[in-house]
Amino acid sequence: MRLGMFMMPVHPPERQFWSTLEEDTEKSLLADKLGYDELWLGEHFSASSEPIPSPLMFFANLLPQTKNLTFGTAVINIPNHHPAIVAAECAQFDQMSKGRFLMGIGPGGLISDFELFKLNDHPARYRMVDEAMDMIEKIWSQNPPYEIKGEFWDITIKDGINDNLGVGTMPKPYQKPRPPVFTSLASPNSASAKSAAKKGWGIISANIIAEYSVASHWTKYLEGCQEAGIKPNGDLWRVARNIMVAPSDAEARERVFSPEASNTYFYTYMREVLNSVGLLIILKPKPDMSDAEATVEAITEECVIYGSPKTVLDKLIAFRDKVGPFGGLLQTGIDWAGKNADWERESMRLLAQDVMPKFRQHIGSKQAAE
Repeated sequence: MRLGMFMMPVHPPERQFWSTLEEDTEKSLLADKLGYDELWLGEHFSASSEPIPSPLMFFANLLPQTKNLTFGTAVINIPNHHPAIVAAECAQFDQMSKGRFLMGIGPGGLISDFELFKLNDHPARYRMVDEAMDMIEKIWSQNPPYEIKGEFWDITIKDGINDNLGVGTMPKPYQKPRPPVFTSLASPNSASAKSAAKKGWGIISANIIAEYSVASHWTKYLEGCQEAGIKPNGDLWRVARNIMVAPSDAEARERVFSPEASNTYFYTYMREVLNSVGLLIILKPKPDMSDAEATVEAITEECVIYGSPKTVLDKLIAFRDKVGPFGGLLQTGIDWAGKNADWERESMRLLAQDVMPKFRQHIGSKQAAE
């Protein structure tokens, strides 16, 4: 069981960009110090509340300052980029990190980014992801000339080639044949889980979804594995959750539900954003509940794992028993306004040092008994 940190990130939009970058860097370095295995970071071009346009640039700053972390994009929104640029930049980072890289990709999820890049055709974005990844894998698997044609892009290098000088040759990744590829999932019964399984990709279940929705991702992933004749592998499944560990259950609840809690802000923000685009179903604890019943408090109660170390351990064991054998747990990084900085630092420490060793021991004992 790998432990990671996932940052969308979500910050109050009035905060200064430099300040949130410094905070997210400090949080990343703390995760590395505490022995976290992975750091995943989102990509958005047009939201001051989710302000990271280049996860790879952010990660490059962390490389010489860390020793434990593997870095995952969560995700590169493929339709926003030319596939040749994604191929070259990801290959460069994989070489820079000597393989400390997990390539998370997806179609995008921010409405203002869709408008910015003129990508409002939802089915087309998914076709763009498939086409781009086919192109990227071809770039990584061959030398020039490159003549790759598709519905959305054409990649050609055939005239400007000088093999002796290396001109015309695109960079290849450090990991062979390529870095592990993951795709993010938020919708219940997501068809992307099935598609990912068939391609040998991993999946990331979002931190904003209910337990039943997380479980549906594994069900769909199993269907894809069965159809493709692939043995299912829980090590290729990451599950993100907001997690608050405190010395006592009462303190943990206060740190999740108090008006000054960043978890309260986080789910207030997510509810308003998704409700405004008709996607509140993603957040609902039960698919048949009314919009009025899907309050911030109800969503928070469903999506946050909180309590003392013992309570969180018990909840994690029960959660994994219900949803399926995920191989990576990603704790959501939240904003550090006010008391939240001290609360999250303590939560990260307790999760890494008190909860995860016992959680891993439980999983190991269970697997040995099977």
